[in-house]
Amino acid sequence: MTLAPIIMIVGIGFLLTVLLTPIFIPALQRMKFGQSIREEGPQSHMKKAGTPTMGGLVFIVSIVMTTLGVAFYLEMLTTQTIVLVLVFVGFGVIGFLDDFIKVVLKRNLGLTSLQKVIGQIIIAVASFFLLSQGPFETTISVPFTNWSVDLGIAYVAFMIFWLVGFSNAVNLTDGLDGLVSGTASIAFTTFGVLALVYQQLDIAIFAFAVTGALLGFLIFNANPAKVFMGDTGSLALGGALAMVSILVKQELLLVIVGIIFVIETLSVIIQVISFKTTGKRVFKMSPIHHHFELSGWSEWKVVVVFWSTAFLAAFIVVMLEVL
Repeated sequence: MTLAPIIMIVGIGFLLTVLLTPIFIPALQRMKFGQSIREEGPQSHMKKAGTPTMGGLVFIVSIVMTTLGVAFYLEMLTTQTIVLVLVFVGFGVIGFLDDFIKVVLKRNLGLTSLQKVIGQIIIAVASFFLLSQGPFETTISVPFTNWSVDLGIAYVAFMIFWLVGFSNAVNLTDGLDGLVSGTASIAFTTFGVLALVYQQLDIAIFAFAVTGALLGFLIFNANPAKVFMGDTGSLALGGALAMVSILVKQELLLVIVGIIFVIETLSVIIQVISFKTTGKRVFKMSPIHHHFELSGWSEWKVVVVFWSTAFLAAFIVVMLEVL
C-alpha cells in the first residue's frame, strides 16, 4: 500500500467525523445527554458538568463506514476486518448501555462491573471462534526477540484477558479533555504502520481509519471539550486496540505502545491495594492523571506530557521493529 491510500483513509475518517460531530452535539444537548462530574474529583472539573457525552457514537459510525467502504473498494474485506468491526462495535454497545443508564436513566453506577465483563467475554470468545475458522496463530512472541510460545486453545483465555483488560484501561484513562483521543490515535497509527510492515493491509485500513476519526474528534474533544466520548467511545477503542495487536501478532508490544493506558491502570491497582492494606493512599487521587492535576499541573500540561510519553514509546517501537 502506497502513501496515497493511507492519506485517503485517514482523510475520510477525519472528514466524516468533522462533518458529523457538529450535527451530533446539538442532538445530545437537546436530549440532555450531559456528563455528571464526580464530587470527589478535582474542583476544576465541576465546570464540565453538562458537557455532552456519548460522543464516541460519532467516531464509531465514521470508522465503521470508512473501514467497510475502503475495504470493499480495495477488495480487502476479510474475516479479520469483520472481527475488528465486531469487537469495536460490540464493546461500543456495552459502553453505550453503561452511558445510557448513567446519563439518561440517572442511575449513577450504570452497568455493573460483572455485566460489562460478561458482555466483553462473550464478544472475545465469539471473535476467537470466528478467527479459528481460518489460519489463526495462537502463539505469543516476546518483542525484539525470537522467543515465542504457542498457547493453543488456552489462547482464548489470553484473548479474553487482553480485550477486557485494555478496554477498561482505556476507559480509566478517559478523564481529561483530549487525553484518550490523542494517546489512542498515536497507538492506532503505530499498529497501522506495523500492519503495513507485516503486509496486513486489511488491519492497516482499520487502524488508519481510527487515526483519522480520532484526529477529527479531537477538534471538539481538546480542552475545553465540547463533547466527551464517554464509555461508548473508550471501551470501543480499548477493545479494538487490543484486537489489532492480536491480529498483527504483536500482542505484547501493546504494553509499550499503550504505556499510558498501562500506567493509568497500575496507578488504580496500586492505590486500591495500598488503601485496603495500609489505609494510606500512594497518590493524591487515581487514576494518576488526577494526581498530577492535584499536584498543581494544569489539565493541558498533563495531557501534553502524556501525549509526548505515548509518542516517544510508539516511536521507539517503530524504530526497533522497522529498522
